[in-house]
Amino acid sequence: MRITRQQLTLFVEEPFSNTIETIRKKYNPEQFQLIKAHVTLCREDEITDIENVLKNLRNLDFGAITINFGEIIRFSEGKGLLISADKNNDPFHQLRESILSNIIEKPRKHNPHITLMHPRNSSCTDEIFNKINQISFPQRIKFHKISLIEQENGGKWRILEEFI
Repeated sequence: MRITRQQLTLFVEEPFSNTIETIRKKYNPEQFQLIKAHVTLCREDEITDIENVLKNLRNLDFGAITINFGEIIRFSEGKGLLISADKNNDPFHQLRESILSNIIEKPRKHNPHITLMHPRNSSCTDEIFNKINQISFPQRIKFHKISLIEQENGGKWRILEEFI
């Protein structure tokens, strides 16, 4: 049976991606191979009405969005590691509301983040956390496009369409 997943994603572009991808490649090579560093904008369960999502995206006056990032946080019983978003990210939530307009009445608050180590295929030790916590990551990242991506049977994610 074929399992297909779709999401809306903001891929981290250069020069912001350089440090992030170096860490991902070293400490989470399996996830690094599956997908580039990104912020998930809308998860698969939010975009099941894909025709209306695409309509909203095509009518969107996007331009770009800046996300403010904060500290490095361990999650999933310490196995995972992410760069958390700062609390001041109203444009991110407004973008989600625009995309999900007339689809989901009150979209859940999804806090933007960049996963450095996914607990599904890596494990962050105290030693790794201490090393990564010494690295300086971008505090503000500007995203210029929204990508509709798809994954089949747990394989590599591919871009279906981009919205600028």
